[in-house]
Amino acid sequence: MLLSLKVAGWATMLNLFVGVAAAYGLSRWRSPLRDLIDSILTLPLVLPPTVLGYYLLVLLGKRGTFGAWLSSVGIELVFTWQGAVIASTIVAFPLVLKSARAAFENVDTQLENAARVLGVSEAGVFFRVSLPLAARGIAAGVLLAFARALGEFGATLMVAGNLPGRTQTLSVAIYEAVQAGDDATATLLVVITSITCVAVLLIAGRLVPGHARRVDLS
Repeated sequence: MLLSLKVAGWATMLNLFVGVAAAYGLSRWRSPLRDLIDSILTLPLVLPPTVLGYYLLVLLGKRGTFGAWLSSVGIELVFTWQGAVIASTIVAFPLVLKSARAAFENVDTQLENAARVLGVSEAGVFFRVSLPLAARGIAAGVLLAFARALGEFGATLMVAGNLPGRTQTLSVAIYEAVQAGDDATATLLVVITSITCVAVLLIAGRLVPGHARRVDLS
């Protein structure tokens, strides 16, 4: 459980920064390529986790282009909890991207333009206007991403393996318990995972319909 929370926590934090940045860029970028980029970034939402796991093995393995370079400097990601973080981050990334992009697109651009007229810098417009108004939608996406990362199985198993105490997350432990015929352990882990995910979804659901926050430009 602690390992799963650590993996999901790191994956969520990475998605918070990368996902919000990508969502804001896509929401403000006007280009024919925007829909193509959005589709590519959303692929982890529809691709089978084993396919993602295979891509990551090809990329991060010792014989992969990026993996060979990492290995040369003494960094190994395959069969480590850090590899599980990368797998969970990629699988959960579209949930943050879609929620955050929708939230940014719902921000009234007239408020952003008013801030610019008042002399607020672009960074100030983002942190004082756009981000506060989109915060609830972003938070909902982040919570969904956390729940998805917590339950990730396929890509994590392929990249990080099943090493008890090192890379064995809750979902992998459930799979092993079922294979071993240990129904009691499997049931306990399933209940823990289900309760956690339901709690996260309830919180995320309360964030979505909220009213826009007030913006202070003074």
